[in-house]
Amino acid sequence: MKSVKDILRIKGSQVWSVHPDATLFEALQIMSERNVGALVVLEGENLVGVISERDYARKIILKGKTSRETRVREVMSENPICVDPDTEVEICMALMTDQRVRHLPVLDRGRLVGVISIGDVVKAVLSEKEFLIEQLEKYIRGHR
Repeated sequence: MKSVKDILRIKGSQVWSVHPDATLFEALQIMSERNVGALVVLEGENLVGVISERDYARKIILKGKTSRETRVREVMSENPICVDPDTEVEICMALMTDQRVRHLPVLDRGRLVGVISIGDVVKAVLSEKEFLIEQLEKYIRGHR
């Protein structure tokens, strides 16, 4: 069974972040430049939230606010669900599905070491299933 550390080993542990006092416009610029759908919100070294494109759509546009005047802290998702590097990928998928989140910060003994997305999790699950299918096909072919 693959774990979060396997995903991070392949993907890397680069984390894009924003300060809670930044404007939402600044956060959106970072997301666009880095081609990501969410940023972790850090106050110093402390994880205080996650801000996503979904937060922008639901909490800014639909409420008539502007991204240039609204601070990240006003719309971020506080107390994000986090996982540790040893968490199994299938558990992450269940968490993301049940809690309807697309990004999970990864904490190792309280220290942020990465972020995984639903895309990362799906890719890992598919890779594992493909490997299992290949092994079963080899086994079947070997016993004919």
